[in-house]
Amino acid sequence: MQVTETSSEGLKRQYRIVVPADTVEEEISRRLGELGRAVRIPGFRPGKAPMQLLRRRYGPAVRGEVLESTVQNSSAEAMREHNLRPALPPRVEILSAAEGGDLEYSMSVELLPEMPEPDFGALGLERLATEVPDETVETAIARIAEAHRKTETVERPAEAGDILVADLVGRIGDTEIPGSRGEGRQVELGDAGLLPGFTDQLTGAAAGEERTVTVHFPEEYGNPDLAGKEAVFEVAVKEVRHRLPPVIDDELAKALALDSLGELRAEIRQRMQRDYDAMARQRLKQALLDRLAERYQFPVPPGMVEIEFASIWEQYQKEKAEGEAAASAGEAEAPPADAPAEAGPAEAPAATEGSPAEAPAESVAAPAAGEEANPEEEKAKAEYRRIAERRVRLGLLLAEVGRSNNITVTQDEVNQAIVREAQRHPGYERQVVEFYRKNPESVNNLRAPIFEEKVVDFIIELAKPEERRVTPGELLAAAEPESGGGVSGSGSGGVSGGDLGEVVE
Repeated sequence: MQVTETSSEGLKRQYRIVVPADTVEEEISRRLGELGRAVRIPGFRPGKAPMQLLRRRYGPAVRGEVLESTVQNSSAEAMREHNLRPALPPRVEILSAAEGGDLEYSMSVELLPEMPEPDFGALGLERLATEVPDETVETAIARIAEAHRKTETVERPAEAGDILVADLVGRIGDTEIPGSRGEGRQVELGDAGLLPGFTDQLTGAAAGEERTVTVHFPEEYGNPDLAGKEAVFEVAVKEVRHRLPPVIDDELAKALALDSLGELRAEIRQRMQRDYDAMARQRLKQALLDRLAERYQFPVPPGMVEIEFASIWEQYQKEKAEGEAAASAGEAEAPPADAPAEAGPAEAPAATEGSPAEAPAESVAAPAAGEEANPEEEKAKAEYRRIAERRVRLGLLLAEVGRSNNITVTQDEVNQAIVREAQRHPGYERQVVEFYRKNPESVNNLRAPIFEEKVVDFIIELAKPEERRVTPGELLAAAEPESGGGVSGSGSGGVSGGDLGEVVE
């Protein structure tokens, strides 16, 4: 085999590889011989069919298989001989493969860059720490008590804030509104979630009274069959109930399956503290990634950037389309078309556990001939391409730290991630587990963020951040992302919403 480097530019290399004809023919003959011993050909004993007949019957198919395997094996050997660390699978173009002639092809490959040796102790990180104030706990308990206020029946006309227990049915003309009929329904006077004017017409009603309520559905109402139309509801009041003042005692805790008010306070404090700690950890992680992005600049494989950019752009276009659809339905406004800040505080390495990405590079298509470029879209593309490059660079750096320090993800950790994912879809746990069993590539998507977190924790331990005590308000302000995320894109954890959606729907 002859290997000649024909191009070297940055991280890109191109080679011309020639495999002698006799090597190819020898392998074809060997494969045909194995085939001849395995197949049955009428008129010949197993293994006795002449080679000429085998070549005539099976030669073209065997030759195709041999050429494919020869390209794979020789390209891998060439990369080993030249100590190449490919970032992506090489691209191969067959130059000559005539029968009886040499196999000649070109191999283009993008290499992983030489990685710097970071000094994590000099990153100057700080870890924010806060405690849950007593008044915050009491405010939370007061909200719970408000939600669990008891009611009692009163013998008087209904006032604002009272609850009517009533039978009702709504009609538009002579047609009953689907789902409007109900017995013993509770209607709170002043409930802003009901149609405008509905509860106003029930103020002063008493038990045993029947009232006719006329309302108009808003023009932008989500159901087009009802939007803009007048409806009449017949309401038969069965009972008027008055809310009692909220009570904070052990009975409130027992209503929440806890033993005492003290246990409720401890539970609330613990949950809030977990949230604060998670917020502080996320802020520390973001600061770490920002420091790494600022201090360590090195070239990254263009193909990996294109893959990451394509993933980001696809998600951006999807969210934009969903926003526009929601706006046209009157449910929400579409997001602006200009380039938003880098999305998501979490960042996942472009390659997990030190391995390069395995997908071929894909380019985002340029505007077609005669098609005018949208300035806002081009601005968004430029910003997202910058984000993609940052993500790839940080991903490569984290992957190299993990590889050089033997950081791995255990099967137990993967199994726990699958269980957590299954628990997110109550009633479909078995289907979710089965989905991951049948889709190893989706398991890799769960593995990536686990690996990322372990590498980040390893770096934070070496960086020895200084702790600074802050108030909860200061922590919330500090946790607001400035530069946003930078790494987690196509390599982020979890399967795509579409993939898993098909499992649980």
